[in-house]
Amino acid sequence: MKLELVDWSIIFGFFVITLLIGLWSSKTAGKNPDEFFLSGRNMPWWLLGISMVATTFSADTPNLVTDIVRTNGVAGNWVWWAFLLTGMLTVFVYARLWRKSGVLTDLEFYEIRYSGKEAAFLRGFRAIYLGVFF
Repeated sequence: MKLELVDWSIIFGFFVITLLIGLWSSKTAGKNPDEFFLSGRNMPWWLLGISMVATTFSADTPNLVTDIVRTNGVAGNWVWWAFLLTGMLTVFVYARLWRKSGVLTDLEFYEIRYSGKEAAFLRGFRAIYLGVFF
């Protein structure tokens, strides 16, 4: 299969647009951690929620769905269709609460919600579990 001029134009255009967006964003992104990670807290809550859900549908999602259908048949689709419910909860409930709390990371969220030795254990366990095993 040989790529034609139109194919190369589309590929080149994609990279140019991506580079321009990166250059435009870099002007404000480097000011502080809130600008870099949270867009200066200027995004509406619903867009943040959609972004949170979109990050879960990464490149490995088609592989997961293919394996579920291969293993369980078409009825196995209900497994990942259930994610729609949790995704909608993320967008319409959790994103609002996250924004309202004013935190940057989920560990900061845990510090607000839980306190004491139990909270310290939870944060440590989560860091080790996600950082080493997961």
